[in-house]
Amino acid sequence: MEPTYEVLALRYALMNDRKHFQNFIVPVDDHASPDPMDFLLFAIRGHGRTIVMDTGFSPESGARRGREILRTPAQALLDAGIDPATATDVVLTHMHWDHAGGMEYFPKATFHVQAAEMSYCTGACMCEPFLRRPYDVEDVRAAVDALYTERLKIYDGTQEIAPGITLHLIGGHSGGIQSIRVPTKRGWVVLAGDASHYWRNIRLRNPFPVVYDVGRMLRGFEILNGLADGPNHVIPGHDPLILKTFPPLNGNKEIVRLDLPPIG
Repeated sequence: MEPTYEVLALRYALMNDRKHFQNFIVPVDDHASPDPMDFLLFAIRGHGRTIVMDTGFSPESGARRGREILRTPAQALLDAGIDPATATDVVLTHMHWDHAGGMEYFPKATFHVQAAEMSYCTGACMCEPFLRRPYDVEDVRAAVDALYTERLKIYDGTQEIAPGITLHLIGGHSGGIQSIRVPTKRGWVVLAGDASHYWRNIRLRNPFPVVYDVGRMLRGFEILNGLADGPNHVIPGHDPLILKTFPPLNGNKEIVRLDLPPIG
């Protein structure tokens, strides 16, 4: 019998002035209609361990890009009873600025990343400004520093990192984005990360416009669905509906329990 875990989504920032056309390659609504974006961390805990997914970004990076930060990612985790200063494991889904821009919050953690992502963000593709734009060189340097101090584990495809918890190479949005599959009491939950930013991306097969390989992103939607126990078991990376769909943790509406059934 598989162990089961508690899974949390924690909001730390938002972008309320985002438009619909910024979230879909083929807009399905009014091109310029509002389509807000949440910035989330995810955490998995149980059986004596806690695994954080992604690091979020620093207030300085957020201000530079016009994102409204509600609390630092570190504070969001503390609000859930998770101390980033003592965290031991952080999965980097990919190295974009808003997912790997807070490695300093986790001074004792081992980071987990795909080889394809490290090759991508340090390779020839970064000669192209369009592909380089979602990365901050400081974050890539931090990952290389972690590698040389034996705090970065690099995988080539599917990898179990704790009993029942597996990483899966998806690709598409970046060269080596990965997602996490977690056993919970309500079944297999898949934390897609930015393999699907919104539920509408995967359900309408309408990719997010920041993309390296559209074909891989579309195939990735099928992988995510195949790993999960249903549509609501695939959790996108930035959808504001997440906080409205799942029950809050101890009444805190900025943190919700993804391991429990939806509330509506």
